[in-house]
Amino acid sequence: MQKHRRARVLSLVLLAAAFWVEAPTHLQPQSGAPEVIKVEPPNWWVGHSINPVRVMVRGRRLDGARVAASGTGLTVGRVRVNPTGTYLFADVIVSPSAKPGPRSLKITARGGVAEAPFEVLPPLHQDVRLQGFSPDDVIYLLMPDRFSDGDPSNDDPAKSRGLFDRQKSHYYHGGDFQGIINHLPYLKDLGVTAIWMTPIYDNSDRLATFNNEGFTSYHGYGAVDFYGVEEHFGSMETLRALVDAAHRVGLKVIQDEVANHTGPDHPWVQDPPTPTWFNGTAANHINETWQTWTLMDPHASPALQKSTLEGWFANMLPDLNQDDEECARYLIQNTLWWIGMAGFDGIRQDTLPYVPRHFWREWMTAIKRQYPHFAVVGEMWDGDPALVSFFQGGIPRFDGIDTKVDSVFDFPLCFAIRKDFAEGKSIRDLAVTLAHDYLYPNSQELVTFIGNHDLPRFMNDTGASLEGLELADTFLMTARGIPSLYYGDEIAMRGGNDPDNRRDFPGGWPNDMPNAFAAAGRSTDQQAVFEHLRRLTHLRAELEPLRQGKMINLELSDQTYVYARVTMTQAVIVAINNRPQAETVEFSVADLHLPDGSSLRDLLGAGPETIVQEGKIKLNLPARTAGVYAVKD
Repeated sequence: MQKHRRARVLSLVLLAAAFWVEAPTHLQPQSGAPEVIKVEPPNWWVGHSINPVRVMVRGRRLDGARVAASGTGLTVGRVRVNPTGTYLFADVIVSPSAKPGPRSLKITARGGVAEAPFEVLPPLHQDVRLQGFSPDDVIYLLMPDRFSDGDPSNDDPAKSRGLFDRQKSHYYHGGDFQGIINHLPYLKDLGVTAIWMTPIYDNSDRLATFNNEGFTSYHGYGAVDFYGVEEHFGSMETLRALVDAAHRVGLKVIQDEVANHTGPDHPWVQDPPTPTWFNGTAANHINETWQTWTLMDPHASPALQKSTLEGWFANMLPDLNQDDEECARYLIQNTLWWIGMAGFDGIRQDTLPYVPRHFWREWMTAIKRQYPHFAVVGEMWDGDPALVSFFQGGIPRFDGIDTKVDSVFDFPLCFAIRKDFAEGKSIRDLAVTLAHDYLYPNSQELVTFIGNHDLPRFMNDTGASLEGLELADTFLMTARGIPSLYYGDEIAMRGGNDPDNRRDFPGGWPNDMPNAFAAAGRSTDQQAVFEHLRRLTHLRAELEPLRQGKMINLELSDQTYVYARVTMTQAVIVAINNRPQAETVEFSVADLHLPDGSSLRDLLGAGPETIVQEGKIKLNLPARTAGVYAVKD
């Protein structure tokens, strides 16, 4: 676990060091008419739960400004301007009777008048969007830049020339929203139900260098505009088309957000909207020390927690200050804006523990007020269930705060899965990890996974094999939680530390061969892994116990594990043999209330039928295989 964390820190160091531009020590006010550069948010909805909406205007010579609405249906309340006259905050009230359409905010300052464009949007309707996610889902994580290039015209856009080169691992490779749209049938056939994309914010347009190597923010985590869409991926219109197309075929879409920090090239770094927008400044800040354990420690002083909550990642990524009223309001509104504009079903929130817990409570309250069925999963990277569980919402902790965050990623279980099925360690680790479920407010809602964009791929682990990957997939798809897959793992892609774990999906680019999106383009091994996983996802969809059932351990040894998933009406038994030799296991099913004579068949096809005799079942498990047993109809 620690080596993977160090690899991620190194990646952040390279990103930050490559992009760092020293901020000027001060900005001098200039004479002349006020100037509007950007309006955030650029629009808002009639009847929204947040009203007034706080509009932030970035510009020049805004000091002393007054603001009035031009057009009907809008009124302006409190107005504040930052000390340098470069940011203005105005509370804009949208009347319930306002007609949708363009408006403007008239800004009058000492030097003259400027207009800030603003649009009133019709009321939101939740129809088929905003569904949230649950154990009924299977999530598929992909990086838009590395999945498929469906629109070569945005490979090297005019706004940011020179950042595209498929031969260089830190450059853009051309993947985009259209590429995802083109392969929705593939994802549907695989059996996933939700797509999680790494961030699609507008990122830096500049090619940075570090140690003579070029770097871009192809991954999406170097935001320079929280209201913009990265032009290499497409436009807001294409993003909305993607979400609509996904919904039409029954797939949800999860947004990846970052509320903890910005990219090094964000304009705020040189000119923060308020004096306390960031924790510290480019010239004077503290380093992030990763001591997340201090946040759950009832004995820790605020001083001990300070570097974790206020430190700059890699000592260079600007840390947003959610204790600043304007910053917190901005982040909450920004989240609600993205959900409303794109129709996302859920959010994956990056670097969850490094933000004050009271902010997450306010943020989640605002989300649930507007979108009651929405769901959020937070990243808490640690192998200790006691620490990870502290950051799942649902109950107040010692600080009196319930963050209300629906789910967190089950890193402890991920590490156990990889040790057991790749390295061949004792399979007891899985049961021991699951035994800590009592620590979580709701362990059923944890997002489980084998790999992600920050970890080397499973097939790169010491001892990894196709058989081990199939066993890991079987456990992932049949154990409690919400399973998440990483693009390419369904065809056993290899890859070491970042960026090697982010290779292009084979066949995602015009004329690339082989094309692993099609069965004919997969090798024998790739097809075997794909079909095994596809069978599992479809079994999970067909069998309610695999999604919603209580998990009951029935038999456990050093390398065999048998458990059941049980609902009020059905039981499914999962038997795993991690040994390189065949194994016979016998266990009681009394707790499952299966009558003697009941016949169970293996739905994965690895083992013969078995019959309940004297309240017990006996299974002969081939080497390194698993079976999913249900009562034969």
